[in-house]
Amino acid sequence: MKPAFPFHVRRLMAGGLLMLLGACQAVPDRATLSQKDEITRVEHYLNDTHGLGAHFVQTWPDGGKGDGKLYYDPGRLRLDYATPAAMKLTAANGHLVFIDPRRDSVTRMSLGHQPLGLLLQQPVHLDGEIVVTSVQHGTNSLQISMARSDSPSQGLLTLGFSDISGTLSLIAIEMTDVERQHIRLDLDDVHAGPAWPDDLFSLSTTK
Repeated sequence: MKPAFPFHVRRLMAGGLLMLLGACQAVPDRATLSQKDEITRVEHYLNDTHGLGAHFVQTWPDGGKGDGKLYYDPGRLRLDYATPAAMKLTAANGHLVFIDPRRDSVTRMSLGHQPLGLLLQQPVHLDGEIVVTSVQHGTNSLQISMARSDSPSQGLLTLGFSDISGTLSLIAIEMTDVERQHIRLDLDDVHAGPAWPDDLFSLSTTK
């Protein structure tokens, strides 16, 4: 039997949320790009993508799955779960609120020392407080892993992108916690547009 969802929320935060597609400037042939260039591309993507929406499938450490809708603007994220039940996770302004109506429960967390906070810094700078631990290329793909410089053992956040004709599109987010437990989000039907309204990311439990 799958553990109660607040446990998975803790796993999600210990391992890191997160997520994201948008128009990106065309870049030179990737063979000419340095690792620093690739990191800069990802920074621009995370900071310049607005109104991003996607369908996500989440895989928990025990192999269980859930799905729903993801909403992203720089510094703000919301996940509306359809399965395993209607639940909501909202992260903004350095905090996270998870609401599970089935259990009439609310979980509140700070993002200050959680890998998900790396994704939701505003703006995102992949240096200084953040250390990039890996940049890997595949066929039409780019993967980048990162952690906090002052506590890299607390968790790892990995973002996977399609990279076609110099345009990035986020397609996977994986969080690995201190116990080497993994949570993965796979995105599809990704689209971007005008910024989402502010109230979509309200941390109020009455929304």
